[in-house]
Amino acid sequence: MATKAAPAGRILVVEDEASISEPFAEALRRAGEERDRRAAAAAAPLLTKSGLMVGLGETRSEIRTTLRDLRGVGVDIVTIGQYLSPSRKHLGVEKYYTPEEFASLRSFALGLGFGHVESGPLVRSSFHAEEQVPR
Repeated sequence: MATKAAPAGRILVVEDEASISEPFAEALRRAGEERDRRAAAAAAPLLTKSGLMVGLGETRSEIRTTLRDLRGVGVDIVTIGQYLSPSRKHLGVEKYYTPEEFASLRSFALGLGFGHVESGPLVRSSFHAEEQVPR
């Protein structure tokens, strides 16, 4: 199961100022429960995955809060990439993150217990997808 998240609710609907919306969190929780059920039954594993696009004016604190919330509802894999405006009609880029900043976000996310983290300027949700799941 793959989803997309926006740091601290900037794009997603936010309830009670949570960083991810409750319907989104509930869907991730249910996927985590299914993953656990399959593991207990020795069935094929179910992994949950979410992705963040950064560079829209979010703070590092908002990114970290979103990562904590995603891990807190059981997300296994996370991707973090640079938002790139597709045209002048779309939202502009507020900040271009450096490779070092992406490496720092990756380290932070791994420290939270994500099983796999892809973090870099050109990372998209399918980036190195074949490496994200155990064989």
